[in-house]
Amino acid sequence: MGPPPGYGQDAPQGPPGAFVAVINGQEMGPISFEELRAHSLEGRVRSTTQVRDINGGNWFQAGAIPGLFSDREWLVTMLLSLFVGGLGVDRFYLGYTGLGVAKLLTCGGLGIWSLIDFILIVIRKLPDADGRALSA
Repeated sequence: MGPPPGYGQDAPQGPPGAFVAVINGQEMGPISFEELRAHSLEGRVRSTTQVRDINGGNWFQAGAIPGLFSDREWLVTMLLSLFVGGLGVDRFYLGYTGLGVAKLLTCGGLGIWSLIDFILIVIRKLPDADGRALSA
């Protein structure tokens, strides 16, 4: 014999840690934390993307989910790359200490490395040293 009618109706119905996100104007879900991270690295989910728990509740920005986005900002990184990228300051800021030293010693790869890094940052394809996408 099964549980009585109505038993467990207050329990969450979705998997733990699952979210619903508004991607390209459509609600998509359930999406796990790992899938959200992959979407953030692809640029489909930004820190301002609206998400909510799969079980309902209020909408909030994806940047509020701990560990999903870097604590380093995209705009700061871009400005550092533009003005002092040849000295490796942008790589130091992102947590790539070894690459920052190499970039410093080579004067940004004679400018070529600096230009490539700047382009990668502008198109949001350069994550921080922990592999997290930069916040908006």
